[in-house]
Amino acid sequence: MERVLGIGGYFLRAADPGALYAWYRDVLGVEVSEHGLWKQEAGPTVFATFEQASEYFPTGQQAMLNFRVRDLDAMLAQLRATGAPVEEPQDMDGVGRFAWVTDPAGNRVELWQPS
Repeated sequence: MERVLGIGGYFLRAADPGALYAWYRDVLGVEVSEHGLWKQEAGPTVFATFEQASEYFPTGQQAMLNFRVRDLDAMLAQLRATGAPVEEPQDMDGVGRFAWVTDPAGNRVELWQPS
């Protein structure tokens, strides 16, 4: 059986795509080429499905982006300095620490510092 190799892209709709990209670049450090190619560090990726009524992320949001980070506390301080809405971190034994931010388009984004 042929298998996928990994996530090839993540696409977001926005009223102002340029401004939303600028937020991801300037606030989270996501740097992409002119064609949108992002060279990310190797590491684990979680693929999970949720019940339609799950409140883990807003029910009107069909998917949630999760970014791995090296230092969650430093990332949260950086986000707070920009005025981005940040939720307090939570620990999950054996998995790592998590926190959430809402992007300017209203998408809840998860930040994960693996154990």
